[in-house]
Amino acid sequence: MGMSDPAPRPMTVDEFLVWNDGTDTRYELDGGQPVAMAPPSDAHALLAANIVVEFGKRLRPPCRARVEAGIRLPDRDDAWFQADVAIACGPTSSKPGTVDPTIIIEILSPSTAQFDRGRKLAIYREIPSVREILLLDSTKRCAELWHREDERSWVVRDVIGGGTLRFPSVGIEIPMASLYEGVL
Repeated sequence: MGMSDPAPRPMTVDEFLVWNDGTDTRYELDGGQPVAMAPPSDAHALLAANIVVEFGKRLRPPCRARVEAGIRLPDRDDAWFQADVAIACGPTSSKPGTVDPTIIIEILSPSTAQFDRGRKLAIYREIPSVREILLLDSTKRCAELWHREDERSWVVRDVIGGGTLRFPSVGIEIPMASLYEGVL
C-alpha cells in the first residue's frame, strides 16, 4: 500500500467470514482488519491434538471440544479470533464460531505469545461465558491457567514442568504430562 492509497475499510465479522485473499493463509480479524496467522509448528499441532484427546476423554455432554475454534465476541462486530481449542457447553448454533465458550485454549509460540498473552487474553477475559483460559507454551512445559473468580476478577496459576490442570467449570482435571506427551 502506497502513501497515497486510502486505508482499507474495516471489515465486519460477516464480511470477514466470506472474504478470501486467494491464498492458503489463515487469518483472524482484529479491529476490522485481517491479521495473517503463522502456520503451526509440529509441537503446536501435537499439543492441539493432545488437548482435544484429553478433554474429549473427560468431557460429558453437552460439553464438547472444538479445534481451531472461531471466537465471535459479544457486542463486537470487528473481531474474530481463531482459538486453538475451545470448550463449549451450551447448545450448538448454525452460525459460524463457538457460541458461549466456557474454556479457551491458546498454544503459545515465539511468534504469537505476545499477542496471545496481551490483546487476545484481555479480550477473552471480557467474554461473559468464559470461565477458564489456558495458555500453553509450545517450547517448554509451562502453562498459565486463568480462572474467573467473579464478574471482574481473574486469578492466574502458573504450572511449570508437571502438575495437574484443574477446570472447575467442567469438573475435570488433566495432568500436564498428558498434554505434552510426545511433544517435548
